[in-house]
Formats: sequence, C-alpha cells, structure tokens
Amino acid sequence: MQDSRIYGYCRVSTFLQKEDRQIIAMQEFGVPYDQIFTDKQSGKDFIRPAYQELISILRPEDTLVIQAIDRLGRDYQEIGEQWRIITKEKRAAIVVLDIPLLDTRQKDRDLTGTFMADLVLSILSYVAETERRFLRKRQAEGIAAAKARGVKFGRPGWEPTEMFYTLVPIWKKSDISAREAARRLKIDTKTFLTFARRI
Repeated sequence: MQDSRIYGYCRVSTFLQKEDRQIIAMQEFGVPYDQIFTDKQSGKDFIRPAYQELISILRPEDTLVIQAIDRLGRDYQEIGEQWRIITKEKRAAIVVLDIPLLDTRQKDRDLTGTFMADLVLSILSYVAETERRFLRKRQAEGIAAAKARGVKFGRPGWEPTEMFYTLVPIWKKSDISAREAARRLKIDTKTFLTFARRI
C-alpha cells in the first residue's frame, strides 16, 4: 500500500491576485511546494482545472490542506457536497489552517472530533451563504432606491462622430480593421461593430 500524501489547494479570484500568502502558510504546515495546486478563478463553482486534477488523484488517508474555507468555494451547498466527496467518498482528510476545528485527520481525532468538524463546517458555510444573500439583497435595494431618485447606472451611451462615418466605408473595404477603427475613435471594438453594422 502506498504512503499517504499531503496536498495543498489555493485559489485566487483573478490573475491579478497573488496566492503567495496561501502557499507560504501551506509550506509552513508541511505541504511540499510541488504538491500545491492553484486555480486563478472565481469560487462560484468547482469547475476549475487544478481542483479537478487534485480531486482525481486524492486517495484514502491523503490530506488536503486549504488556508480558509472560502478558498474551497463560495456556495454553501457546493462546499458541503465537496466536503462530503473528499471525506466520505475519497476517504481523505481536510485541514483548514484558519480554523483548527476543521481538521478531519483520523490519526489525531476520534469519531466525535470528525463529527464536530463536519458540524462546524456546516454552521460556518451556512452563515457565509446567509451573509452573501443579505449583501446581494441590500445591494439590489440600494440600486432600486438610487434609480427611483433618478440615478443612472452604466456607461453613458456613445454617439457616432464625423470620424466614425469616415472610417466605416474604409472598414467595409477592408482597408482598416475594426480594432484599429475603434482605437482611433477611442471606443471598444464591439461598440464600433454594433454601430457600423447598422449602416
């Protein structure tokens, strides 16, 4: 039987964000650098390349380390389902560095400890999801109130200029690209094409 292994999973929402802090925390915990998987993607679902690869190689008694529960995902039901897959189907352990109670390693915890970890996860995930729904509701109410006061949202509409009408025939003859025409007009290519195709 192969020895159990320890893996780390990091996630940041965009390519502009850095995962350095998460990686350092995992290395300090003992996760080898080459066994840390990273996604630069939103946490709205679990269709993420690195996460899917990691789940596919997890074996019984392996350990998955994450820094915080929101690095796993944002949706309460999805987090609960992935927790179940990892701990019940894969029979691997999970360690959440920011919350010591969320540690399901069997060698260190009895059945009660594992139950407590599952319970704490459920409570935390529920609270996080409730807060997100409350925030979305408050945002929607704020936008509705602002609209009622006459506040306009979104970018102001672009109006074709004399230069636009000069560039469209040139674009139609393929003497200039839509991208170049848009650059000269200081608008995006989609806006240029939307207006140009109406002529």
